[in-house]
Amino acid sequence: MAESTRNDSSNESLSPFGVARATIQGKPLSQQELDRYNDFFKASLYLCLGMIYLRANPLLREPLVKDHLKLRLLGHFGSTPGQTLAYMHFNRLIKKYDLNAIYISGPGHGAPAVLAQSYLEGVYSDIYPDCSQDTEGLRRFFKQFSFPGGIGSHATPETPGSIHEGGELGYAISHAFGAVFDQPDLIALTVVGDGEAETGPMATSWHSNKFLNPKVDGAVLPVLHLNGYKINNPTVLARISRKELEDLFNGYGWAPHFVEGDDLDSMQQAMAATLEHCVIEIRRFQKEARHASSSPRPSSSSYPSPSFPARPRWPMIILRTPKGWTAPRKIDGNYLEGFWRAHQVPITDVATNSEHLAILEKWMRSYEPQRLFPDGHLVPELRDMCPKGNRRMSANPVANGGIIRQHLRLPDFREYAIPVERSAGVRVSSMLNMAGYLRDVMGTNPHTFRLFGPDETQSNKLDKVYEVGKKVWMGEYFEEDKNGGNLSPEGRVMEILSEHTCEGWLEGYVLTGRHGLFNSYEPFIPIVSSMVNQHCKWIEKCLEVEWRHRVCSLNILLTAVVWRQDHNGFTHQDPGFLDVVVNKSPEVVRVYLPPDGNCLLSVMHHCFASSNYVNVIVADKQEHLQYLTMEEAIEHCTKGIGIWPQFSTDAGADPDVVMASCGDVSTHESIAAIDLLLRHFPELRIRCVNVVDLFKLISHIDHPHGLTDREWCAAFTSNRPIIFNFHSYPWLVHRLTYRRPGASQNLHVRGYKEKGNIDTPLELAIRNQTDRFSLAIDALDRIPHLGNSRAAARESLRNEQIRARNVAFETGQDPHSLTEWMWDRGFKK
Repeated sequence: MAESTRNDSSNESLSPFGVARATIQGKPLSQQELDRYNDFFKASLYLCLGMIYLRANPLLREPLVKDHLKLRLLGHFGSTPGQTLAYMHFNRLIKKYDLNAIYISGPGHGAPAVLAQSYLEGVYSDIYPDCSQDTEGLRRFFKQFSFPGGIGSHATPETPGSIHEGGELGYAISHAFGAVFDQPDLIALTVVGDGEAETGPMATSWHSNKFLNPKVDGAVLPVLHLNGYKINNPTVLARISRKELEDLFNGYGWAPHFVEGDDLDSMQQAMAATLEHCVIEIRRFQKEARHASSSPRPSSSSYPSPSFPARPRWPMIILRTPKGWTAPRKIDGNYLEGFWRAHQVPITDVATNSEHLAILEKWMRSYEPQRLFPDGHLVPELRDMCPKGNRRMSANPVANGGIIRQHLRLPDFREYAIPVERSAGVRVSSMLNMAGYLRDVMGTNPHTFRLFGPDETQSNKLDKVYEVGKKVWMGEYFEEDKNGGNLSPEGRVMEILSEHTCEGWLEGYVLTGRHGLFNSYEPFIPIVSSMVNQHCKWIEKCLEVEWRHRVCSLNILLTAVVWRQDHNGFTHQDPGFLDVVVNKSPEVVRVYLPPDGNCLLSVMHHCFASSNYVNVIVADKQEHLQYLTMEEAIEHCTKGIGIWPQFSTDAGADPDVVMASCGDVSTHESIAAIDLLLRHFPELRIRCVNVVDLFKLISHIDHPHGLTDREWCAAFTSNRPIIFNFHSYPWLVHRLTYRRPGASQNLHVRGYKEKGNIDTPLELAIRNQTDRFSLAIDALDRIPHLGNSRAAARESLRNEQIRARNVAFETGQDPHSLTEWMWDRGFKK
């Protein structure tokens, strides 16, 4: 039909079948080498099929019968042939050019391909001696795959050489770029599945090439693998014309090179020639950038220095092969090879269909396992095709980043202390102050620390960092950029308006031995909730893999918080990321809500010095009351929770009420509520408790930071009302404390309840009952002995609250007397 041929390429050009069609022409392999690569390809695919199907008879020395099969057939074959082609030909170049390289498998469930290569390289047997290079070891290698007590079908932490599981699709390219930043000799060979290429994060991550500096960074070599289908749908990029696909990646700033077909001999030559061309191009770009002399630049742009490196058009490969390449083309008249049926287990009913079992056996025997694996060993001439030692991609220490991790050189955070002569008597921006510390962390670690964020560094009051590291920018420069643009090709701040890409870069960076911080507006960090979830699972699983070394913590700083969205309104009011994080394993997550600037410094220092955690720090960027001296802040943060005597009047006796808080804005309102209570009832015994480590609330049985019940009662009591003002959704605190003594009766949590609009800060708090008036009224209502004597006070507080709202509605701002409130009572400091 005419409709099917409207593009400028024929249908034939989109077919994955036929003799190789390649952008780069050449036949670099001799006939002997070609024969060996064909054999290596067979050996690899035999291992991939063996992992899916076999629990016995690993070399088919006996006729294949049902008892040799796994009872549950799990795994994915579809992408493994294409991945194998890329991996094994890059090994040739590693040997030829002594390359330092890692491999990232983007396609979902792509583990068989990389596991097979690790086994053939000998790395897998080195790490897991039970999976030895013999018949019995091969049987164990097959059986463990997608098997209880074994390993999964993704490139999980158990997989040597992996930093990317691919459990959730879309992050292969951003992880790869994160890995090569500040690793000038590293190449990340990254295969992107064409299903994965349909995800939003992947679409944006192609722009990472605009942030890669050939002078100081390594390189990413993407291989977009078009095998045509997802689970049972065509893929978008496999069904657009060759010209449109080429234009797409030219538009992204890449230089795409095509390798298409299924004829094995010609595809081997084409892939070998194309990969070598790409490596030569990468090395040329890097050499030019690293040894360039001053050269004139176009007058239309203003470059930051004469030696500014031009942004290369980095090479990439578009590889089109059949899904399930080398599988039977049809079974029972239904397409298999080159169709979606080859995506997972290619033939699913071999245990119940003897004809299909025979087809499987014939297929597996076509790979000649007994010839290629005599006694279970790969024949020496094929083993010699692999690199040696750490040059093997599955053995590269970069992919086990804890091995090469360097501890940060951290300045003494005490030197950045905010002077606090009177608690709650000085107002400072905690974030602006902390920025000086962050600047010096970056300056002291110029090659191992980067700051990541979506166009918010200056907005978040962290722009002091520009004094030692500008924003990385490899695009064009305008004259105006000199006036506060803070751009540099060799900057240390990574900004792109994609939370996914920032998070992916940081994950790749820390997993390969470096350190960093992701700063973001609190309302939009949920965009990367699932990415953080995947990273938490990764580092948790690494704790079970004894050869995996601890990596640097992933640090996330959230600001522009829910309570300070005066002009952004309801869309920007979402503190729900904390709910996601606390669900993760207590072994790997930490959540801190420092109430003031000195606590923020203490917390940041602690997080930067830690390893193998996801640390989430929540702190507002606006000016706030400061409560603790530096030494007091260190004590408070070390404990994670504490009674603040300067705002307490219980003097060691049983309190009438406990006023608790967690979060800087929440703490301010809670202390202001104490002031209101004491104005009306000076004799009240009030205990002020502040929480900085959220996991102190949970039982020590469930989290290593949790309080024992005795410690809980010592702080909160077991029989007194607790008015807890919380930064986020109130039900989160109830979840964490539901088993605490007396909590079900006495704990009354106030927090964000999805009430908001274009509000002043106090008016937003009133909407959600987290303001000082609501808290004070709540406390009065729950102190039994006050009886009806509370009525007048309650009425007065309600009237003040109404007046405050009216002022906000009439003037657009909160009453000055309330916004400028400070503690001036004569209790302890």
